Amino acid sequence: MDLDRHKENVISFYRMAFHGNPREAVERYVGEKYIQHNPVVEDGKEGFINYFERMHAEFPEKSIEFVRCVAEGALVALHSLQHWPGDEQYVTMDFFRVNESGKIVEHWDAIQKVPETMAHDNGMI
Repeated sequence: MDLDRHKENVISFYRMAFHGNPREAVERYVGEKYIQHNPVVEDGKEGFINYFERMHAEFPEKSIEFVRCVAEGALVALHSLQHWPGDEQYVTMDFFRVNESGKIVEHWDAIQKVPETMAHDNGMI
């Protein structure tokens, strides 16, 4: 498995979808089936496309920074910081499973809003 290629593909997929072109992201980087574990996004390719098209239409000025990307075997973990309108920020951990061809076939995530105050000075990224 080409772990560097898997990481590049996952970052390109997520960036393309997040910035308003989820259909092309799916066409380029997703395998035959796409299994979704996020409870607010419908399963499958069209569920992903619909969610990200709606999100981009409602919040076109949002942006994302990729902080870390780690790959092991068929899994790629992506740690990111999302910037939303109203100075809201979210830290996300996304996990993707790729098939033997390097195409994305499954997704899990955890999302946490960055609070105004923290019990420490370590930050979240």
